[in-house]
Amino acid sequence: MDQSLFHLINEEWTSPALDLLMAALSNGEIWKPLFIGIALAALLFGGFRGRAFIVCLLLALAVTQPVTAILKTAFDRQRPKQVESVRMVQLQRTRPAFLTLFKKPVIRFSDKSDRNRAGPSFPSGHMVTNTIIAAFCTLFYRRRGWLYWFIAAAVGYSRVYLGAHWPSDVIATLFLGVGESLLLLSLFELIWRIVARKSMPQLFARHSSLVALNGRAQPRGALQRCI
Repeated sequence: MDQSLFHLINEEWTSPALDLLMAALSNGEIWKPLFIGIALAALLFGGFRGRAFIVCLLLALAVTQPVTAILKTAFDRQRPKQVESVRMVQLQRTRPAFLTLFKKPVIRFSDKSDRNRAGPSFPSGHMVTNTIIAAFCTLFYRRRGWLYWFIAAAVGYSRVYLGAHWPSDVIATLFLGVGESLLLLSLFELIWRIVARKSMPQLFARHSSLVALNGRAQPRGALQRCI
């Protein structure tokens, strides 16, 4: 089932437009300036919730990156291109990176030289990152934050489309990322309540919880009820 679905996505359900879109979604260099701009805007103009969101998100990503590396080594699952020939889409290199969106990507099939060019397949680093972003967006910005799940799903699909991961890698990583997000945000919430209550009592009186709903501080225990 896993291999059959992989071959459908990677080889059958393809088009020139999807080639460019899927390769662009998986290329972090293209979107890095946009994410940096959004982060700076949230820090400068997002108030307490925006600053709490960015700080917690960056901490979560910093923690989960080495965890992902450890899990990759532990599971040591081979990528599709490491066990068979798969269809690969490669963007042309440009400076700045977003200009590659205006150039036709290169399509080729993997060969023996590709087998040692990437690490293990599970978990997917792209999916971990985007799942954590989606989870934090949802918890911090309920009304609009959940929309990022569409982006996370598209990125996960792109990893299969590009031949980098099996479908089961993406699905399992989704659950892993959600679990890591809830665990880490609960930890950050606990630390905030312990530290801020003593060192920043006035700020803590206004924001007893890191997660805010409708622009107001959540009552204590609300995060646990959300989780």
